[in-house]
Amino acid sequence: NSLEAQESQRPGSSFKIHLAAAFEILKFCFLLHRTEFALKEIMSSGGAEDDIPQAERKTVTDFCYLLDKSKQLFNGLRDLPQYGQKQWQSYFGRTFDVYTKLWKFQQQHRQVLDNRYGLKRWQIGEIASKIGQLYYHYYLRTSETSYLNEAFSFYSAIRQRSYYSQVNKEDRPELVVKKLRYYARFIVVCLLLNKMDVVKDLVKELSDEIEDYTHRFNTEDQVEWNLVLQEVAAFIEADPVMVLNDDNTIVITSNRLSETGAPLLEQGMIVGQLALADALIIGNCNNQVKFSELTIDMFRMLQALEREPMNLASQMNKPGMQESTEKPARRENPHKYLLYKPTFSQLYTFLAASFKELPANSVLLIYLSATGVFPSGRSDSEGPYDFGGVLTNSNRDVINGDAIHKRNQSYKEMHCLHPGDLYPFTRKPLFIIVDSSNSVAYKNFTNLFGQPLVCLLSPTAYPKALQDQSQRGSLFTLFLNNPLMAFLFVSGLSSMRRGLWEKCQDYLRKINRDIAQLLTHSRSIDQSFLQFFGDEFLRLLLTRFIFCSATMRMHKIFRETRNYPESYPQLPRDETVENPHLQKHILELASILDVRNVFLENTLDDY
Repeated sequence: NSLEAQESQRPGSSFKIHLAAAFEILKFCFLLHRTEFALKEIMSSGGAEDDIPQAERKTVTDFCYLLDKSKQLFNGLRDLPQYGQKQWQSYFGRTFDVYTKLWKFQQQHRQVLDNRYGLKRWQIGEIASKIGQLYYHYYLRTSETSYLNEAFSFYSAIRQRSYYSQVNKEDRPELVVKKLRYYARFIVVCLLLNKMDVVKDLVKELSDEIEDYTHRFNTEDQVEWNLVLQEVAAFIEADPVMVLNDDNTIVITSNRLSETGAPLLEQGMIVGQLALADALIIGNCNNQVKFSELTIDMFRMLQALEREPMNLASQMNKPGMQESTEKPARRENPHKYLLYKPTFSQLYTFLAASFKELPANSVLLIYLSATGVFPSGRSDSEGPYDFGGVLTNSNRDVINGDAIHKRNQSYKEMHCLHPGDLYPFTRKPLFIIVDSSNSVAYKNFTNLFGQPLVCLLSPTAYPKALQDQSQRGSLFTLFLNNPLMAFLFVSGLSSMRRGLWEKCQDYLRKINRDIAQLLTHSRSIDQSFLQFFGDEFLRLLLTRFIFCSATMRMHKIFRETRNYPESYPQLPRDETVENPHLQKHILELASILDVRNVFLENTLDDY
């Protein structure tokens, strides 16, 4: 009040500064008061307060303070903006600092905390779980896959040391829910690390826990937890082809960029020096397998934009603060935003943030996996808003994945992303991938600013003879993520021995090298493709796109124009997707797999 009275006589900005400082002091006092109150409660339940040595009292006080401070900082993470790459780093650093101190403190003073505080094992598990969440969210913020390993280490320690084992003996359903949520988060991290054997064990344990939870407590969330089980089970089984060892155990394959993944550039190849810096991965396909706001298409694309993870030293150091000498070389992954069913305003906010922070000589990638929105009627003009687009946020106008035209045809769908919506962002190098039933809307781009611009567009329909796999992910995205698995699927194969798989992968690497040569040696190709070809991730996506397109054009059941991928600008067909040399390679791969009969051969020139 005195500050307000003072301010009324002397207006200026200093009042806000004083008020902020006072607020911080009040927060500290409140935190200290809570700590002292908790300490008195603990001490009174543990015996006479006077009998406790001063050093042990201080230990409990310090622990209570660190615990409260850690919870306060952790809860504050929710208030940080999800977009932008800089403003959140200092806050994450402070949070990691406090959790580092808290974790080490409980290790060093475990006996005193057991005796005087009554520290329970589930409380230690809760601290470890929060640290695991911190590392996972740091991975989401930075796209550095090594932090997934750190999250896995803490989640795994909780399980190995049975920190949550006593929770079921307490008559507190909220503690059991904490345990179930821990399992769900652990499963997400294991899925991202392709630890499918661990995932299957966790799903079995989670199923038992859910059954016990619903049996003991008359809860209303039983259906929701059973849905979690169904989603993760469907996610595990989404791959259409199994790779088997000789003993019929499933081989877990990774589709992240490895050292030998992208075809190397030949000496003398003239390509651009652009680097992929930022990617927006957007998913809104109805009925598609998903888990934790991550559709199977989004999951596959994010892995296509990451390098294989490396183990960091599992110590509680702040992420991003290691010495430069300790950082492995060339570990940078493009930064990613994962947007599940974003509204138009959310999507535009994230796009604007990425555009603003895009470094010089860098590329922004936009991946759209979504239901198509088609034009409601013929228009006199044919502008960038007259061909429809893709639906980024589902609403009542979508039934079974198909967009329903509104009664009032004069209104356009609010959450439809039209090609014209992306025009402002073509002021910088832009690489777009559209996987949708209306992907061809993005053929109608105009490069207004002369910057490198490429759109890779999925088929708008697949042959009816091909078994419908849309629920388990798009075939087009599967080609961009795991081209050999997609090739096997369209060839009618559902399993394969490991030895043959590896032989085919070797041959596919040779095909990719030859595709890279076709692109760089082409005399009529649009320069935008070559501008992007210097980046390893974009190079791999382009070669896989051409392999996908060539495969579909040669396949006997892909006969309609709408069955083929397209691009903006158009690729010179005779030099790329219909090149006889590439066609010969595809037939040779089919021969290795003994499926040559599903491909056309009369398109080949004589060699």
